[in-house]
Amino acid sequence: MSNLPSTLNSFWLWREISSKLGVSNPAYKYWLTTPSLKLNNKYVFLQKETLPQKHMHIEEILTDLSGHLPIKYASDQLHVNEHLFSSDKMKLHCEFEYKFVEDVKFVNIKKFFRENGIKVTKNSLVQLGKLKDLELSVDSTFYRLKDDYAVVVYD
Repeated sequence: MSNLPSTLNSFWLWREISSKLGVSNPAYKYWLTTPSLKLNNKYVFLQKETLPQKHMHIEEILTDLSGHLPIKYASDQLHVNEHLFSSDKMKLHCEFEYKFVEDVKFVNIKKFFRENGIKVTKNSLVQLGKLKDLELSVDSTFYRLKDDYAVVVYD
């Protein structure tokens, strides 16, 4: 399975942590033993099981984001318009599972890949789109979805 759907398997959303702890926004920058991940220069995530000892208790009530990605990041990585994940009028919108955490909308990419039999490697480039907009190459794998949509995985 690609790095794409597994990106947040071992991370917590910083916005949720700071809200539940009541700490200021840049506090995580001073937690030197807590690795962070920033997606789209917008969302900050902290690695699980590395919070400072006095804040470890919060992990029990944080939202597990395994398989999920923020919709903006997912749309960038899948080379598709973010509108696909944000508008229920889009034909594929209901094919995805969504989760809201602190006003951030996440899409479950891992479940979508698994349900549609889409297999990708760590270094694969993945494109989701209408059939007429996709380009196939010799080293790509084509997965047809419903309503004239498909996924192409380029290795």
